[in-house]
Parts: sequence; structure tokens; C-alpha cells
Amino acid sequence: MNQHLSILFPNSISVHMKREDLIHPIVSGNKFRKLKYNLIQAKTENQHTVLTFGGAFSNHIAAVAFAGKEQNFKTIGIIRGEELKNKISENPTLQFAQDCGMQLEFVTREAYRQKTEHGFLENLRTKFGAFYLIPEGGTNELAIKGCEEILTIADAAFDYICCPIGTGGTITGIINSLLPHQKVLGFPALKGEFLKDEIRIFARNDKWEVITEYHFGGYGKVTSELIGFVNQFYKENKIPLDPIYTAKMVFGVMDLIDKDYFREKSKILLIHTGGIQGIQGMNLKLKEKKLLTINFDD
Repeated sequence: MNQHLSILFPNSISVHMKREDLIHPIVSGNKFRKLKYNLIQAKTENQHTVLTFGGAFSNHIAAVAFAGKEQNFKTIGIIRGEELKNKISENPTLQFAQDCGMQLEFVTREAYRQKTEHGFLENLRTKFGAFYLIPEGGTNELAIKGCEEILTIADAAFDYICCPIGTGGTITGIINSLLPHQKVLGFPALKGEFLKDEIRIFARNDKWEVITEYHFGGYGKVTSELIGFVNQFYKENKIPLDPIYTAKMVFGVMDLIDKDYFREKSKILLIHTGGIQGIQGMNLKLKEKKLLTINFDD
């Protein structure tokens, strides 16, 4: 569903949002797209267990846990941070994953950095038995295949497609499904230029740009300015934004419009990649710091 924003933009620019957050009540947005073909492949391989990785408030962990329950897979989540082991009840994401039946395995941050190494993965197979591996964030070739289905023929009218970037799978899928007149702008949720190299591995054209100025301090980092923007955006448009990914992208696009980045009469499509489940956890952290919280009350 594409939703027109009720904001008046200069230079006759129009902005719509593709509500990928609404395609599934739990496994929403790009997580649905990334898991679709991976779970089909797991069944094809006759695998009964899915193992993946994530942090304390990971949208990916929550999505895999629910999808596994829904499709009768055993799920195992390797969680970054041993100190979280005794704090599951204090963490809404981890509690949800456990309630869905996911087995949580907590490892040190040092061990977690080895998550792609052969020896580390073989040790996991020795401990847990055979499993279908989905990488952190869910990005692999099958995930990109799923993300290539985000754009449809109904989106042909747009000149710019804008999306958040985490691991790079979503933007790569969108890049691969572009029409000749379209360009993708990606807004990373974390610091660093390395994502461009990750995108180039699977991207089939060069009609894209990574905008790196709107990460708000890095992955998982927010400011009171960003939270205020999220609250005001909901008040004006009745669309909830997650502060880790989509909010940073929307903030960036609005700022670029103010700076005349887009040509006159541009038609812009914003991709809402979901992630709303993480807001409860984010608000807990903000309350601890006595900062402004996200509020979607009318």
C-alpha cells in the first residue's frame, strides 16, 4: 500500500510511503521479504531447525522466532552479549522470541564477531546439530531475491526510491528491480562507507547512491531531535516510524528536500521497512536516560 504524505513540499515534489510494515502483523517489512525464500529453501533441504544471529532488540530475531513458530521450524538465536542471559524478562524482544519457542544462546561480543567464520559455525553444528543458517540481519542471495519483489508495476511513476540500509539486502533487491528512469537513495542506520562494497557484490546496476549523513551517531543511536521528529511525523501522518531505520531515512529525505537536492516535480517513494516491535525496547532505554520517548497516542 502506498500512502501519500499530507505534507506540502516545495517545487511540486510529491512524496508517498510504501507501507511494507503492514504486509504481516509480526514479520513485517523487509524481514518478511528476506525470510520468504530462505524458509522455502530450508524446507526444500528438509531442514527442521533455523539458526541465526542478532542483538538485544533485533527485529530479525523477533521475525525469525515468529516465522519459525508459524511454519513449524525449531529456531535458535545466537545473541550478542552474555550479560543479557539473566535479563530476558526485562527485554521485550528477547522475551517475545523465547515465547515463540526460540532457543536463545548468549555469547560474548568477542565470540559474536566470529559469526561468519567456519570454525565457529562448525562448533555450533556440533552443539546443536544440523541447521539452516540465516546470517545476521537476514541478508543473503535469497533475501535479496525476496526484496526484489518490494517494487511493483504500481511504483513505475516514481523517480526516486528511498530506503533505510542495515546490512544492504533490501536496497540491493530494490536496485535490481528498478526501471530505467528510477534511482535509489539509501540511508544507512550505521556509520561507515563499507556498505557500498557490500551492495556492489549483488547489485546489477549503478543507479543508486548511499547518503551517509543521517545515521544520528550510529547503529541503535538516536537523539531527542530524531525522537521528536518521529512523534511529530505520527501526529501529522498517523504513520509510526521505527527510530533505528525508517525514521532516519525519512528525516534525511525531508532534509534533502529542504536543501533542494531533488529536481522540480520529483516523485519520491519512501520504503517503510517495519521494525515497529523494537520501539518498546527503545523506550525502555530512553526512560532509563530520562529522555524524550516515542509516543503514538492520538
